[in-house]
Amino acid sequence: MNEENRRKLWKIIVEAGDCLEDKLPDHPNHPKGRNPYAHVASCIKSKFNKSYKDIEDEKISEVIEFIEYLKKNPN
Repeated sequence: MNEENRRKLWKIIVEAGDCLEDKLPDHPNHPKGRNPYAHVASCIKSKFNKSYKDIEDEKISEVIEFIEYLKKNPN
């Protein structure tokens, strides 16, 4: 992914993390609360099998749609 798209996507990830703050369900592995920013990045990596930085530029709209889905469906 080119630098411009990487920065754009990171900004969207941060906004999603802000939105998910205190909305993720409790988990025994995270007794002090879950990190919503790491959650979004981890979900992206799980779905696309790559870090958000390594996803092809052509898939940026698909990644953005997925982030919107995560914001609406915290889990």
